[in-house]
Order: sequence, then structure tokens, then C-alpha cells
Amino acid sequence: MIVELGHFALILAFFVALIQTVMPLIGAQKRWSGWMAAGEAAASVQFLLLTFSFAALTYAFVTSDFSVSLVVSNSHTLKPMLYKVSGVWGNHEGSLLLWSLILALFGASVAWFGSNLPPTLRARVLGVQGSIGVAFLAFMLLTSNPFLRLEVPPFNGQDLNPLLQDPGLAFHPPFLYLGYVGMSVAFSFAVAALIEGRVDAAWGRWVRPWTLAAWIFLTIGIALGSWWAYYELGWGGFWFWDPVENASFMPWLIGAALLHSAIVVEKREALKAWTILLAILAFGFSLIGTFIVRSGVITSVHAFANDPERGVFILLILAFFMGGALMLFAARASAMEAKGLFAPVSRESALVANNLLLAVSCMVVFVGTIWPLVAELVWDRKLSVGEPFFNAAFTPFMVALALLLPLGAIMPWKRAVIGRSFRPLVPALVLAVSMGLLAYAVQTGRSALGPVGLGLGSWVVFGALTDLWQRSGRGSLGNRLGRIMRLPRADWGKATAHSGFGITVFAVSAMMAWQVEDIRTMNIGESFDLKGYTVTLTSVEDELGPNYYTTMAAFDISRNGKPVSTVHPEKRVYPVAGMPTTEAGIDYGFTRDLYVVIGDAQDNGSWAVRSYFKPFANWIWGGAILMSLGGFISLADRRYRVAAGNRAAKIKAVPAE
Repeated sequence: MIVELGHFALILAFFVALIQTVMPLIGAQKRWSGWMAAGEAAASVQFLLLTFSFAALTYAFVTSDFSVSLVVSNSHTLKPMLYKVSGVWGNHEGSLLLWSLILALFGASVAWFGSNLPPTLRARVLGVQGSIGVAFLAFMLLTSNPFLRLEVPPFNGQDLNPLLQDPGLAFHPPFLYLGYVGMSVAFSFAVAALIEGRVDAAWGRWVRPWTLAAWIFLTIGIALGSWWAYYELGWGGFWFWDPVENASFMPWLIGAALLHSAIVVEKREALKAWTILLAILAFGFSLIGTFIVRSGVITSVHAFANDPERGVFILLILAFFMGGALMLFAARASAMEAKGLFAPVSRESALVANNLLLAVSCMVVFVGTIWPLVAELVWDRKLSVGEPFFNAAFTPFMVALALLLPLGAIMPWKRAVIGRSFRPLVPALVLAVSMGLLAYAVQTGRSALGPVGLGLGSWVVFGALTDLWQRSGRGSLGNRLGRIMRLPRADWGKATAHSGFGITVFAVSAMMAWQVEDIRTMNIGESFDLKGYTVTLTSVEDELGPNYYTTMAAFDISRNGKPVSTVHPEKRVYPVAGMPTTEAGIDYGFTRDLYVVIGDAQDNGSWAVRSYFKPFANWIWGGAILMSLGGFISLADRRYRVAAGNRAAKIKAVPAE
């Protein structure tokens, strides 16, 4: 009965989304306050209905209700409770319901926290947000119903994909969807502004916190996925340029560009058309990512579905929203005339360069991701675009971005003099170059990638600190430190996020340049040297897990005769799914990871062993944490909580007749 009620709530949510689409848009056009207010109520009701629907599906998974087809395909009675719950979104239909729930959450949040918005703008934002909900709820009800019953339920389920039975993957999709779907609010703000023909400084202030929140969650989601790939897949990498990895990375890049562009709209009322276009593209790339994951056109370990019918439906959604928004953009271009003029050398110009680098790097990732599909469709050729292409094509833009970031952040608005702006950064540059040269001297003859990465990362971090110091003004050290502590949270957030980016740049370079790999066969009791550490295979045993069999090895790690740790890599086999997985044994350290993987047994009784010394591995995710933390600090800035509309002329609603 609960399952049927969940299905009924899903159907009701579709009709409520229709109301949320139609009534506020008409009400805003006619200035009918009652109709505009209906959008706020509809957004809240839609969220409550979808919450109940999602709870009903979760109940079916938790109770192992094998009369529900989706539960049979993605659960099993022996599965731990965490993975019974995460199984709700570890599939196409359930993840689509989570997508729709988060979409409704953002729409309801606009209704709950958008009191500072002009009534007509809020109504139009809710209307556009509701139309996206209509599209995805129709997609779910027509092609991907999560509540389908089986006529003859089996005694047990087929289990969840073993690769998804991991804490990292349990939390990775919800954060990723909060980012993906959060971009829809920026899209709705852009379309609403185009309908009104009004893009000004207040609009820039309104759209930034929503974009920032989505970007924060997307950063966390990508970092969780990268961390999972690192420790779970057993190949020791953190990024494979997999199509689905790229699908989340593209809106992240465009979202970062949008955040910086919206600052120019808010501060200088310039780049209006460009910012609107970025808001459209950010959500557009989220939809493209949805198509890649769910259409089956590209094979990936992350892909949820392989159904051309669903792919066509998503393409229709993409064409409708992107095509409609771009047509509206073209029609309203004349209404977005920039007011703030700026010189070629200024903070505005630096932000334009920042945007171009991020946008072009996104297009590089897009071309590399989609090119194999184009080649197969047009020339009937099987092509593979892998890591060498992305590293060669993408890296130069990130290097240029890292070089530009500290200088652009410290430049004055409107007009700047490069020499005067660069002068405070000279100590940061000297420190960065010195650290790079020191690393090059110490490594003696190896690749320049590590020292260059250290120099670039240090330049970004020291540049962010210099920016904070410059904002403290003049006076004694105590007075300047006091002023720094009283700076707006947005300034601290920017410095933290930029520092996180610099740390990640260094860590990626260090791991790629300085890691050491060792592949060998070992008998129990044998040892080998790994970058000054002695690794000894002490045992290999077969054990029984809650829903899998595992071959678990034990490796003792010591240095100069002193014990450091013991790691336990595993090879698991899930009998229900009939699929093996690799669990790496990792000794985590502040400046290095020791990474060991146990392979297959050999004919002579030995075991295949692959091990890595990975320098500064955890700094990659530490940098991502700092970027996310910087976003949260900026989001907590009081200026985001103050009604920006109080300083802008609000459009008053006319009472309904």
C-alpha cells in the first residue's frame, strides 16, 4: 500500500508542477498577486509530495519488498543497511526520483527564502523551475517508473552493483545531484530575467548565492567520486577522464565561470549578456551530463541506463530548454546593454580572461568526451579519447588560469596599472619560484612537472594571502591584523577557495611526477623496498563478508626496522551479482600514501602484488575541501542574507480583480 501511495504522490506532484509552471507565469504577466502567490504554495506542495514518494521507495528498499521490480534489481536481504538505503539512488529510476526531489527542494527554497526578490521575478523563477519539474516528472512517469510491481515476486533480489556498495558511492550521488540540479536555479533566474528584460546589479546579487551553493555541492560530489575511484578501483588513480567524470566536471567549470562573471554584473553592471549565457550553459551541461549517464550512448562504469528511448526523451528535454532559452536570449540581447565601462587592464578584464579560460577548458573536455560518439556516427569508426589528449589539451588552460588568478584578484576595478598591481605580489612570486627551483634541485634530473606544479600552486596560495594582507590597509601590524579579521566573509571565502585550488594544482602535479610504482609476484614472508619503506607479505586468507567472499592479504610496512602500519588489501567476489571488486590497502600519511593491491594467485603459489608510493595524494582532496569550505564561508557572508532588493526598485504586484 505504501508503494502505491508513493506512486500516487508522484503523479500528484506532476500535476502540482504543472500548476507551478502555469499560474505564476501568467500571474507575473498580468500582475495578479494571487496567481503569483500560487507558485510559492505549489513549490512547497510539490516538494512535500516528492518527499513522501521518495520515502515510500526508501521504505520498499529497507524492508526488502521484492514485489517492487526496482528493489529486486538493486537489493538483497543480506546487503548491509547503508547499501539498502543507497540502493534507492544507485540505479536509473531511483536516482531520477532523487533528482526530481532535489529539483523540487530548490524550487521550494526559492519560495521560502526568496522574499527579497521582486514578486514578478520570483514568480517567473518558480514558473521556470516548475517547468523543469514537469519535464523530468513526465520522463519518470512515462519511461522510468520506480514503483512498478512484479506479478510474481522472487524470494530474493539480484543485489546492487558491487562497485556501488561503498560509503563513498553512498554519499557521492546526492551531493553531485545537489550540484547538478542546483544549476537549474541559475538557469531559472536567467530565463526569468530575460522574460522581464531586466538584468542589473541586484539580479547579479540575487543569482550568486544560488550558483555558489550548487557549485559547492558539485565540488564535494566530484571530490567524493574521485576519492572513491582512488581507493576502490585498485588502479591507484584519482581521475580517469571517464565520460561520466567529465559530465560532472563540465558544469563545474562553467559554474565557476558564472560565479566570477556574476561578480562583474553586481559590482559594475557589465558582462550581462555573457553572464546570462553562462547561466544557461551551466544547466545545459548538467542536462548533457544526464544524457551521457542515462542514454547508453557512451559506456562507463558510472552509467545508470542503456535505453535509447530514454536517451531520446532526455534529448527532447535538452532541446526544449536549451533551445528555448537561447532563442529568448537572442530576442532579448538588446535589453542587456552594459553600463559599466572598463579599461583593457582592470579587474573586469581579468575576470573576462578567467571566464574565457574556464569556458574554453570546458569545451575541450566536451569535445574530447563527445568525439568518439561523433566519429562512430559520422565515419563509423571506433575511436578512444583518453588521458594523453586531455592532459595535453586541458593543462595549458589551467596553467594560464593559475598564473592569472592572484593578479586578477588584486587589481582595482575599472582601470589598473599592471606594474602597480603586480608590486605587492613580488614577494609571493619570489617565494613560489624559490620553492619550484628547490624542488627541481632536490629531485635531480626528473620531470619538471613536479617543480612547476609546486611553483604554480605556491603562487596561487601566496597570492591569495597577499590579497588578504593588501585589504588590511596601512598602519601597525596589530591594526592590520585586526582589520583582516574584520574583513567580510566573502573575502575570506575567496582566499580559502583560491588557496584550495592552488593546493590541488600542486598535489595533482606532485602525484603525477613523483609517484613510484612496483609490480611483482610475492610469496608469503617475502619483502621488498618501496621508496625507503620495507613492505612484507605476512598472510593471505579467505574470509566471509556480510554478502561477499574475500581474499584478504596482510602487508606489514616498516621503515629503518621500525613498524609503520599493516594494510589489508582485498579481492572480493559478490556471489549474487557474480562480480569481483578490488579493495586497496592504503597507509595514509600527511605527505604520502603507501598503496598496495593484491592480485591473482600464481601457479607457483605466489601472489601478484602492485604497490605505489603516492606523494601528497591526500592534498588533492584537501584542496577540494578548502574550495568547498571557501564557498561555504562566502555563502555565510551577511550581504547574501540582506535583502538586496531593498536597494533596488521593486515591481509592485497589482491585486487580483
